[in-house]
Amino acid sequence: MKRGKVSIVEHELVPRHEVMGEDEVAELLRTYKIQKEQLPKIKAADPVIKELKEAAVGDVIRIRRLSKTAGKSVSYRLVIE
Repeated sequence: MKRGKVSIVEHELVPRHEVMGEDEVAELLRTYKIQKEQLPKIKAADPVIKELKEAAVGDVIRIRRLSKTAGKSVSYRLVIE
């Protein structure tokens, strides 16, 4: 039986990853009074980032996950080489 390619980003255990727009990134950096380079990093070679065709080095990714303790959790990552 031949199986089709399964999308990593559609798996129930993978949180939602989305590329943020320039205005959103500017607001995020202003809110936390930080520089882009101070954000936690995620490699461009990460399987989820590779599947997000619009993600490029230098982009900021918003990761939304459901948490048993916090309800909803949002984190941010800077895509690096």
